[in-house]
Amino acid sequence: MTISTTEDISTGLALLAAGLPLISFGIIMIFTRSRPKLSAQISIGTISVSLLSAVFLLIRNWGMDKPLVYAVEWMASGYISIPIGVLLDPVSLLMLNIVALICFLVQIYSLSYMAGDPGFSRYYACMSLFAWAMISLTISPTLLQLYVFWELVGLASYLLIGFWFEKFSASEAGKKAFVMTRLGDVAFLLGLLLVLVNLGNLDISVMNDPAAVKTQMPPALITLSALLIFGGIIGKSAQFPLLTWLPDAMEGPTPVSALLHSATMVAAGVYLFARIFPFFSLSPTTMGICLFIGTVSMLLASTMAMVSRDIKQVWAYSTISQLGFMIMGLSAGGYFSGVFHLTTHAGFKALLFLCSGVFIHACHSNDMFEIGKKGGRSLKTPMICMTIAAAALCGIPPFSGFFSKEAILGVLAEMDNPFWVTAGLLGAFLTTYYTFRLIFIILFPKDVDSSPHDSHEDHGHQGYWFMGIPLIILAAITCILGFFHLSLEHFLTYGKHHIGEHHGWLPIAALSLAFGAVLLAWFEFGRKGSSQIGFVEKIEPVRQLFANRWYMDHFYRWFLDTVIYKGVSMSCVKNDNNIIDAGLDGLARGTVESGRVIAGMHLGMIQYRLMVMFAVIFFLALYFFF
Repeated sequence: MTISTTEDISTGLALLAAGLPLISFGIIMIFTRSRPKLSAQISIGTISVSLLSAVFLLIRNWGMDKPLVYAVEWMASGYISIPIGVLLDPVSLLMLNIVALICFLVQIYSLSYMAGDPGFSRYYACMSLFAWAMISLTISPTLLQLYVFWELVGLASYLLIGFWFEKFSASEAGKKAFVMTRLGDVAFLLGLLLVLVNLGNLDISVMNDPAAVKTQMPPALITLSALLIFGGIIGKSAQFPLLTWLPDAMEGPTPVSALLHSATMVAAGVYLFARIFPFFSLSPTTMGICLFIGTVSMLLASTMAMVSRDIKQVWAYSTISQLGFMIMGLSAGGYFSGVFHLTTHAGFKALLFLCSGVFIHACHSNDMFEIGKKGGRSLKTPMICMTIAAAALCGIPPFSGFFSKEAILGVLAEMDNPFWVTAGLLGAFLTTYYTFRLIFIILFPKDVDSSPHDSHEDHGHQGYWFMGIPLIILAAITCILGFFHLSLEHFLTYGKHHIGEHHGWLPIAALSLAFGAVLLAWFEFGRKGSSQIGFVEKIEPVRQLFANRWYMDHFYRWFLDTVIYKGVSMSCVKNDNNIIDAGLDGLARGTVESGRVIAGMHLGMIQYRLMVMFAVIFFLALYFFF
């Protein structure tokens, strides 16, 4: 690869956007931890500059006809050269703006939500660390540089998920997230090493060049390396079978949940898929496996959300499901559809979590039934905004999710096997059902205890609007973003529109299923006299199956206890005790015993020699004197 070094203001702004949050992290941790307000001002000030830089970069490079690469040599060994630098192209510019915007809004929101917390400064330091790692990940020109920041994103996420580490459940959730994502990252690293050894470098532009890859790597090796890299995506984006860590990650503060779930940590896996989409496309086997895993993840997570009472866990399951839906679109060949849904999902998923944070903050409960009983619907702004986000999640027009979901369903409908579009439609139905189940439970509670408005008095009117303003901004984005789908497609594909087959029946089928799911949810949870018990919850074995996450955590516990601890670990312990320790102990005992024998022989030989000497002297005396 010939790396073009372009002196351009875009490069400087990209480095500024990435570097400022790191400076903020250092300043807060070293100098301002004892001054919470100043720490927040520094963190928000730096991410504001990052956001302005990202927006300027997007406007400046809108309509670009080729990527902008600035890189310098980082490591070299033989014929292998690995650079470090900046890659600006449509998908990285779009993701850069998404990350910067969500980080900015979440930090504004946190001014009120985290007010009075003893770890306020530490929280903003971790937010800055996360922003630096995620922004740097999006503009990495090589997979090795991306992998470095991929791991740093995991570290920052661990610190944020386990932020309230004095709670045992939060500490355990952080460790679970860290360990399970590491399993995928090991596979990711092995895939990178395979590509590096055979291709000679990890430059994204080279990996996305089919001619260059095919001349250096046979098809079987491409498939193997792509599947290993996808293992990292499975871990980071919480796909089957490594999906159970994400609901537990709700132990962190709600703004953290909004940050991780919208377009940052868990979406990094989908971004990686889009980042090297041409490389994945070289292996039909890999694309088929990815399509299957995305479908399974989407459906499994949807069933889990149907019986959950925790408002944050419902949206967590929804995130898993929607990420699986994005992977389905990408695996079916729909590059734009997958990236577009990633973009729209960032807005409405952040909105769902931040609205939930207001309810939790006001009602002091994560239980949606308790929120309804305590008058959650009286909080007008979050209730309206959450309903807008819910409609977008369900793909109801004219909200942004409708356009991106239809794009993915359209790609699935073009496939030869109708199973995939059928699975997509089923997922859309289940999504709408569990989403409006939650909405109706809060809107139409059985008993209303009291209004939660008084709980905002401690933070004042201004503090409430620190949470309210980000909701309004995200709601506005959710309402209008879908209408820019043609402009975004033109930008992301360098003006090469994909004209697929028109399926007039598809929007009708999708909307019919969505409205049918809304009616079913209203009948079970919204209408007067409803039992507020879903049809799934009435079948106890099925409810237990879904509530226990298809017993995946039980399987992991059994596997660890039986195979790892009692099998592998016990075998290692026995080997250590019976072979290594026993061998060393035997060697030590042998050394001691041999020393004793030699010492005994040595003492015996002295006595023998003395006896011989005495005998010789005695016989010599006899000889000479007698």
